[in-house]
Amino acid sequence: MLPQDVRGESLAIGVARGAGGGRAPIVARRPRWRAVLVTARPKQWIKNALVVAAAGAAGALGHDDVPVRVGLACVAFCLLASGIYAINDVRDAPEDRLHPRKRFRPVAAGELDPRVATLLGVALVSAGIVLSAAVRPLLGVVAVGYVVLTVSYTVALRRIAILDIAAIAGGFVLRAVAGGVAAPVTLSRWFVLVVTSAAVLVAAAKRQAELRRTEQAGTGGRSVLERYGAARLRLIIAGSAAVALFAYGVWAFAVPDVDGTPWRPLTVIPFAACLARYGMLIRSGSGEAPEELLLRDRWLALCAVVWLVVFALGVHAAG
Repeated sequence: MLPQDVRGESLAIGVARGAGGGRAPIVARRPRWRAVLVTARPKQWIKNALVVAAAGAAGALGHDDVPVRVGLACVAFCLLASGIYAINDVRDAPEDRLHPRKRFRPVAAGELDPRVATLLGVALVSAGIVLSAAVRPLLGVVAVGYVVLTVSYTVALRRIAILDIAAIAGGFVLRAVAGGVAAPVTLSRWFVLVVTSAAVLVAAAKRQAELRRTEQAGTGGRSVLERYGAARLRLIIAGSAAVALFAYGVWAFAVPDVDGTPWRPLTVIPFAACLARYGMLIRSGSGEAPEELLLRDRWLALCAVVWLVVFALGVHAAG
């Protein structure tokens, strides 16, 4: 059969006789192509929807060749992210082997040679930067900045309290900035504040989930977790959620109504519902993989779809 690990990566399981006559599961090696695909982490590409967000928020996706430029920028950041994941997996393999989920990553599991993963990572990052620069030179600069930030996080920042959360949030913000540069459109200060505060919320929730997992397992986690604590992380999460909702409300009500229908203000309702549902989920310690929450929780996904539909109606009415 083909059970799923918590990341949704299929692992072929066989059954063999143990030394004492029992039956023990054996994890079959994935073929090379699948190991490469899993290392690229396509599920994580959902985060790059933020590249489209800036142009969508400005209602520019239907203008000229904006969809093509934004689409290429999104592809470029998918390449960048996958390349960095591959390089990080090589560096983090010893630590990943001790993690209940990450031990199934191809490099940590011995299914993908570290040299192959490194070459894959360098090739994908290089392709992402070249593609970004081809869309717009300034976008190439943003892409390089994204790579520098994420590599800095892996090498040093993830071990420094607060800066680790800031670095994770910065990666989300740079995705949104990339979309604005690719379009190009001017990003509203309130829009940037919404993205920044929501990103801080997601990053703090990841740390909260890691802390909860290590406390329940009774094992040591990242050293940076010792500098936080449940109360401090809850404060960061609550504060960032409040800022995100306030900034979104200001941004939504700043746009004039179209045809007498307050489409943009109406999006505050599903946006607040998304925040509330996400907050409920992360209180149970489910925030370590935010992209999986959106894909797995039907109510969170429903709130997101309702928000998107109402927002799209507003953009269509304005056009």
